[in-house]
Amino acid sequence: MAGILCLIAACLAAVTTTTAQAATALPCDIYGSAGTPCVAAHSTTRALYSGYNGPLYQVKRADGGLADIGLLTTGGVANAAAQDSFCANTTCIINVIYDQSPRHNDLTIEGEGGAGRADVGAPANALPVSVGGHTAYGVEISSGMGYRDNSTSGVAVNGQPEGMYMVASSTHVNGGCCFDYGNAETNNQDTGNGHMDAVYLGLRCEFGGCNGPGPWVAADLENGLYQSNTGTSAGDPGPGILPYVTAMLSNNGQNHFALKRANAQTGGLTTTYSGSEPTVKSGYSPLHQEGAIVLGTGGDNSNADVGSFFEGVMTTGVPSDAADSAVQANIVSAGYGGSNGVPGGSLTPGSSISLRATTACCTTRYLRHANGDAVTSVISSDLDKADATWIVRRGLANQSCLSFESKNYPGDYLRHSNYQLHRQPFDGSGLMAQDATFCATAGNSGAYTSFQSDNYPGYDIRHYNSNVYIAHNGGANPWDTTTLWAQDTTWEVTAPWA
Repeated sequence: MAGILCLIAACLAAVTTTTAQAATALPCDIYGSAGTPCVAAHSTTRALYSGYNGPLYQVKRADGGLADIGLLTTGGVANAAAQDSFCANTTCIINVIYDQSPRHNDLTIEGEGGAGRADVGAPANALPVSVGGHTAYGVEISSGMGYRDNSTSGVAVNGQPEGMYMVASSTHVNGGCCFDYGNAETNNQDTGNGHMDAVYLGLRCEFGGCNGPGPWVAADLENGLYQSNTGTSAGDPGPGILPYVTAMLSNNGQNHFALKRANAQTGGLTTTYSGSEPTVKSGYSPLHQEGAIVLGTGGDNSNADVGSFFEGVMTTGVPSDAADSAVQANIVSAGYGGSNGVPGGSLTPGSSISLRATTACCTTRYLRHANGDAVTSVISSDLDKADATWIVRRGLANQSCLSFESKNYPGDYLRHSNYQLHRQPFDGSGLMAQDATFCATAGNSGAYTSFQSDNYPGYDIRHYNSNVYIAHNGGANPWDTTTLWAQDTTWEVTAPWA
């Protein structure tokens, strides 16, 4: 009887161990177990294998110094503090994004191509996010930025089957070509239809008749962004404006491809197309992939796009629907979010806040963004609440001061331009870093807080006729009027609306 009980206990222990392992399986573990192993696994935010403990990416400092940024724990989240320490009081770019797969298909800054000059690296601190409650940095791509590997191992070529996904953001997109992740040409040139197989997210509607304003998930198969075999998918309005989007593409390389999308923070996948290769142009059946990997540009280094990238993998073979669904569930469980701090309404970096006007006329109004501009308004809807919530960051240009990142547009910051305040994506430039840095001072009205521009001393954030400016008391502009200047430049830091 004791022997039988021991056997039962051993079986239960084995089941428990198996369950624990399954619970911690990460995307490339899942795909590998399903028979479609990863041949590329790129992320600046987290491990994509449960057993991975190597570097995620390399940063390059303005003085040329290099540092690899790894993980807090094996199979865990990026060690953002290592980047913060290495890049303190200077600037850094992301120089290399390491491949976590055994193939070592690392991405470096892309060189000149048929449609674009040599790219520059993305600013390393432009896109702070939270993953499972820990700070990490995504890759904020602006026009002229991109990464590539033209000498890969194991990536599909000449009609071989493959799959891929990326976690990106639909809050930071445009209609420029082309925010891609996936298979591309090996010479940075457009070598013809079917020579690419990459997943795309953006506002580009190349065949007309797209559903709504976008953005959309599409397959960049070279010389066409395909939402379906006819180019357009009139039935799919796209994911909407979400801070985190899962975009998936699978292609058997012969006669079939499929597209899926999801909210990377909640829920499951939606298949937006599953059918034949494109029929509106020739050259796609079979494909002629060349096996390079591209991130943030088109195959010929078309680099007029913008985008945000957090993680992505490529597989050999077409993953099963079950494997894709399990990967999406893991992405959701990773806990992508905006703020990494306690939302207590303090000016501690990482905290989420809202800013309330204190002038007697306007004490129900809060600083928010609307259509890219900073305004004040009464807050009522859920959209208002999200637009009026900001994440406190160390000053992009002066770490003793502050910058304010949009809660619902990760990577976008409050900055002044021609004295007016706007919400704009950080492009890595020194000018924007300065324009987006503000120093907190005692409130000019004798209470609360005022915020002085770091690069325009004596100019404070002020609301005036519902718009928001940097204003100088008694200056030449209408919003510099001395009337109510002290009150209009004083803000109460409150708990966040969202």
